[in-house]
Amino acid sequence: MKRSSQPEPNSALNNPATGYWVSQCIYIAAKLGIADLLKEGEQHCDALATATNSNKDAIYRLLRALASVGIFAETQPQYFQLTPLATYLQSDVSNSLKAYAIILGAEQPYQAWGNLMYSMQTGQNAFENLYGMNSYEFLQQNPTLGKIVDRAMTDLSGVESAGVLTAYDFSSIGKLVDVGGGNGRLLSSILQAYSTMTGVLFDRPDVIDRASDLLSTAGVSDRLQLAKGDFFNTIPEGGDAYLLKHIIHNWGDEQAIAILKNCYQAMGEAGRLLAIEMVIPPGNEPSAGKLMDINMLVMCAGGRERTEAEYGELLKAAGFKLTLIVPTASDVSVIEAVKD
Repeated sequence: MKRSSQPEPNSALNNPATGYWVSQCIYIAAKLGIADLLKEGEQHCDALATATNSNKDAIYRLLRALASVGIFAETQPQYFQLTPLATYLQSDVSNSLKAYAIILGAEQPYQAWGNLMYSMQTGQNAFENLYGMNSYEFLQQNPTLGKIVDRAMTDLSGVESAGVLTAYDFSSIGKLVDVGGGNGRLLSSILQAYSTMTGVLFDRPDVIDRASDLLSTAGVSDRLQLAKGDFFNTIPEGGDAYLLKHIIHNWGDEQAIAILKNCYQAMGEAGRLLAIEMVIPPGNEPSAGKLMDINMLVMCAGGRERTEAEYGELLKAAGFKLTLIVPTASDVSVIEAVKD
C-alpha cells in the first residue's frame, strides 16, 4: 500500500502523544532481557518467546513495534537482531540503560505518572498519594527494586561522570566528600583521574552497604573512606570540597537549604560546594531538565529542577555565593559555590 508523501499537519503531535506506548515496549524488552538473548546474533521470535516464557505472537508484535523506531531490526520474517540503540538494553555493556529503562517503566512510577492530574491540582507528588509513603521509604521497604535503582543510577553516572571530568578541574582538591554519593561511581571516577586525592563516600547505611561491589573493583579503596549517616542531620567534616550529584533536585527549597547549610557547617572557610544538576534554560529552549522537572513533581515531595537564578537564591539562603556554572557534554552542569 502506497503511503502519501505528505504528512498530516497534526502528525508532529502524534509521536510525543503516544510516547508512553514506546516507553512501555522498551520497559518490557528490558525486563525480559531480549537484548541479552540477542547478544550472539539474530534469533527467531519463537525462540525468544520460549526463553522469556512469553506468548509467541505478542513477542513478535512487541519486537516489530520496537524495530519500527530503531530498537532491534527484523532481518527476515520473524527473525530479530540488535541495532546500535538496542545494544544499550544489554546488561553488561558500557553505558547500559537496561536498569534505567526498567525503573522508568516499572509499575510504581508508571502508575504515579498516570496520576499526574493529582499533582497538577494539588502541587503534591502523586507517588506518595498512591503508595502512602515517599519514594525513598518505598525503596527501603522494597530492596529488590532498590538494587535496580542503584544499578540504574550507577549506569547513568558513568555517562555523566565522563562529562563532568572533562568539563571541571578537580586538581586543587585534596579531599572530596561525596554527599549522598550512592554506589560511588562518580567519586571513584574522580579518584581514578586524580591520584593524589582522597575521598569520603557518604550516604544512608543501606546504600553504603550496597556500594562495596563497585568500590572493590575501582582500585581506589586505599584512598576512600565510607561514612554512613543522614545528610539532614550531619555531614562529615574536613573536606576541601563537597559534592552533591542529583541531590538538591530531589527536595523542595526548605529541605534543600537544610542540606546545603549542613554542608556549610562541615566545610572550612576555603571549602567549595559542587552541585551536579540539570539547570533549566530560559524561554522555549529544549531541555531534558524541563521534562525531568515534571518527573520530580510526580515522584518526589517538593522535588524540582531549577534555573540558574533559582540556584543562586537557594545557595544564598544557605550562606553560599554562586561562583560558576560549567556545562558538560551530558544534560547536567557543575554548579560551583563558596562561602559568602
